[in-house]
Formats: sequence, structure tokens, C-alpha cells
Amino acid sequence: MKKIALVLVMLTLSLFAELKTIDSDTLEKMQAQGVPVIDIRTPMEWQQTGIIKGAHKMMFFTPNGQPDLAQWFYDLGRIVKNKKEPFIIYCAHANRTQSLGEGLVQMGFENVYQLKGGIENGWIKAGKPTVKP
Repeated sequence: MKKIALVLVMLTLSLFAELKTIDSDTLEKMQAQGVPVIDIRTPMEWQQTGIIKGAHKMMFFTPNGQPDLAQWFYDLGRIVKNKKEPFIIYCAHANRTQSLGEGLVQMGFENVYQLKGGIENGWIKAGKPTVKP
């Protein structure tokens, strides 16, 4: 009976997890505290705008729009050791991170953050620097 109650509590807690959206200043503060930042864009996009310094380049969607799930989750597991650890994802405009982030939350990741507006509308427009990949 206690095991059933524990499972129900855990399931209920996971229902309250949600994708969190942060601004560029908050991203900088969290990154300075050691929270990993992951750029899910394509290599061509990295070349066009640069990346946030210190971000992990982990392309999620291939140029033809298909996810590379096996490679992406392998790479994620090397950076995020458990589903409670916080991490930040970003793309160009936050469209892809919205979809990916919601999926990660449904999978049980509890502290997924996305950059509001992505690198173009959230980071670069805020005057933040990028570096060459």
C-alpha cells in the first residue's frame, strides 16, 4: 500500500513540472552558477549567428526537420546526470525549444528552462554577445 501511495505522489509531482521560460539576464546568472546551456540549432545556424559562450552544441532537429533522438539523448546524458538537474535549451526563436522542452517535461525532467525568444529575439536583441562555434 505504501508503494502505491509513493508512486501516486511521484506521478502527481511530475504533473506539476512545467517548461520554464527565462530571459537573457537570468540565463547568464544561471550559467554562471553552473547550469548547462544547450543550443539545439543546426550547424548552419551556429555559423550564421554564433552561439552563447559556453553553450553545448547539440543539434536536435536535422536540417530536414527530423529529430536525432538517439544521439541527442546520449549527449544530454553526458551533461545532465539526472532528471532533477536544471538545464537551459535554446534555438533561434524558441519554437523548437518549446516543443522539445514540453516533451522533456512529459518525460519527467523537472527543471527544463528555455530562453525566451531564442538566441535571435531573446539574446541578440538584448545586446548579448555570441561567439563563433
